[in-house]
Formats: sequence, structure tokens, C-alpha cells
Amino acid sequence: MSALGWAIADGWTITRRTLTHWRMQPGLMLFSWFFPVLMLLIFGSLLGGAMEFPEGESYYELLVPGIFALTMLFGLEGTMTAVTQDKDKGVTDRFRSLPMSSAAVVLGRCMADMLDTLVALAVLVATGLALGWRWHEGLPSALAAFGLLLLLRFALLWVGIFIGLSAKNAESLTVVQVLVWPIGFLSSTFVATSTMPDWLGTIAQWSPLSATATASRTLFGNPDASTTTTWIGSHSVLMAVIAPLVLTAIFLPLSAHRYRTLSR
Repeated sequence: MSALGWAIADGWTITRRTLTHWRMQPGLMLFSWFFPVLMLLIFGSLLGGAMEFPEGESYYELLVPGIFALTMLFGLEGTMTAVTQDKDKGVTDRFRSLPMSSAAVVLGRCMADMLDTLVALAVLVATGLALGWRWHEGLPSALAAFGLLLLLRFALLWVGIFIGLSAKNAESLTVVQVLVWPIGFLSSTFVATSTMPDWLGTIAQWSPLSATATASRTLFGNPDASTTTTWIGSHSVLMAVIAPLVLTAIFLPLSAHRYRTLSR
């Protein structure tokens, strides 16, 4: 078997380990899949009445793609926690001592988390459709939007793996997990950045989360005032590709180096 084939086979073995954890802890997994749905329902009810949209449009047209993007960010917490727990319990060191591909542990984590993201995204799409959200630019454009969302999640996977491997213990992740929330809110997830004060809107516009949320709305055909009022908004699809690629280019090699030097 080639080195790549060996890595994929061993990585799938690690992925199956995570899938077994899902089967043993169904309540935890259901919560992680339906928590974004709860966010969608809460913020749709709290903010929807205060938003003004043209006849025939609703706040969910803006909110649903934003929650899609926010879910990609929230997945970061699960990645960090799982990686840190395995490291603290010695599971990662045990895997490294076995006759298996050195890339299998990280690759298995990536495959498992991407599968988790696909399930969460499917649940959200079904909920959004039930609430009246629709895409209006055809199926190919919608698939491109989902592809950008998964690209962001893939990039954030490496951020989570690096932080998880670098954290001293699970307790030290608390600070990072708390910061995930303001990062998520400081974006175009819930409102267009054009409605914010200029200085705050500028910061929010350059968030990779905003780029993906705005690009998704563009591809879905959903309203977002940022696409016509700012340069980055009008080039959101391009930025939604570049930003995750930059994150991956930075954190993938950092994660690989941290994994190789884990015992030092």
C-alpha cells in the first residue's frame, strides 16, 4: 500500500473510533447538532421583528446563511476539546507509538469533524427550509455556497488542532472557548456590517466568518446590504476562498510541527 493509502486507511480507523464515541454518547452529539438550530430559532424570534425587509422577504433570509457560517466557527470548540483530551489522557502518545501512519491521528480527526459538520449543516438546512428560507440562484450556486462553508470549517479544523495540541490541559481551553463567542458575533452573522458604526463595521468586514457569510448569501441569492456598500462585500466570494486558504497555509504546518514535537 502506498504511503497515502496507508495514511487514509489508518485515518479511517481513527475516524471510526470517533464514530463509536458518537454511538456511545448520542445525547451529546444530538445537542451539538441541534444547538445551532436553537440559536437560529432564538435570534430569529428576538431580532426578526426589529428588522425591515422588502415585501416578501424575511429576516431568516439574512440569518440562516449567517448561522451556517457561525456553526463552522462553533465546531472549533469541539475540535480543540477532543484533541486536548486525547493528549492529556495519553491517547495521542499511544497512537504515535503504534506501527501506523504518522498522519493518521490528525487525518482521522479531520474526517470525523467534517462528518460531524455535514450532519449539523444538514439539520440546519432542513430547519431553515421549514422556517421559509430558500436559495434563489439555482442548485449549482447553492452547492458552491455549501462548499465555501465547508472550506471555512476545514481551515478552522487546523486552528483547533493546533490550539488543542498546544493547550496545557482542558481547563486552559476555557479562555479560548469564551473568545469564540465575541469573534462569532463580531461579524455579519446576524446583521449586515453596513448597519454598524464605521470603525466596528470595518473590523467585522475583514473577519473570515463575515466573508463566508456574505459570500453564502450572494450565492444563495439572499439579501445582504454589505455586498453593495463595501469593497470586501462586493468581492466576498473571492475573500471566502482566500481567507480559509491563508488560515490553512498557516495552521496546517504549525499543527504538523506541534504534533511531531508533542513530547518535547
